[in-house]
Amino acid sequence: MGLAAAILTLALLPRVAPAQVDGGEPPPAPLDVLPALKGDYFRFDSEIVGRPFHVFIRLPERYDAETDTSYPVVYVLDGDSLFPIVAPNHLFLNYDEKLPEAVIVGIAYGSFDPAINRRGYDFSAPAPDSGPDQGGAPAFLQFLKTELLPHVESRYRIDTSRRILFGQSRGGYLVLYSAFTDPDLFWGRIASNPAFDPGRERFFKDPVRAKRDDLGLVVTSGSRDYPNLRQAALAWFEAWTGRADAPWAIHAVTIEGGTHAAHSATSYRIGMLWLFNRR
Repeated sequence: MGLAAAILTLALLPRVAPAQVDGGEPPPAPLDVLPALKGDYFRFDSEIVGRPFHVFIRLPERYDAETDTSYPVVYVLDGDSLFPIVAPNHLFLNYDEKLPEAVIVGIAYGSFDPAINRRGYDFSAPAPDSGPDQGGAPAFLQFLKTELLPHVESRYRIDTSRRILFGQSRGGYLVLYSAFTDPDLFWGRIASNPAFDPGRERFFKDPVRAKRDDLGLVVTSGSRDYPNLRQAALAWFEAWTGRADAPWAIHAVTIEGGTHAAHSATSYRIGMLWLFNRR
């Protein structure tokens, strides 16, 4: 069992009744004793996508004490694997780099089984070269915009003007897709070693115009990423770096020695520090 699956299993376990622990107090819920991940969990049944998601929330350390404070929010795709990495990493960035605290939202499927984990479908858009199990990105983005984001942001104290989307690999594709089709939805975006196919050409055409002028897009590429992804990223870097007509400020970064998945925390660190320190 992987780390994310184990955490999900523990989070879903019921609390033990007092009578089951020799008459003492009931034990805490498992995530309550992991303070770097402490926050909340709920299942969300999407009408748009037609499937359930498991949503994990990591709240800032002083969330309960600082009741007048609203926080930036980071939506993490592939929460099954990335939420247990990104959430504590953000805490360390707050300690060491003075990165502002944030509410971290992990959007998980609850399994790596392809019958349940539909990332290949949800994180790819329709295109002439789409496969038979691709093309769900428009519906997934609509699920985020009209279902999940309003629900999350009504439950917690969130500064919606500083909303961030983080995705790795196929999740990075969804980050780019959102940037090109609905740029105002997120203040900041981080695409870590993104896929560019299917429909690669859409990421080289003009995106939808934005109303805001403070948007940021970070795209990272490991020098040791898969050759096809690395080549596509370098072509994108060349096409977009320095352009004044993009709806977002762009930070395109090569991570020297970086591999495809294992440097996702490095991508997060680079992206978050740039987004919050660029002005």
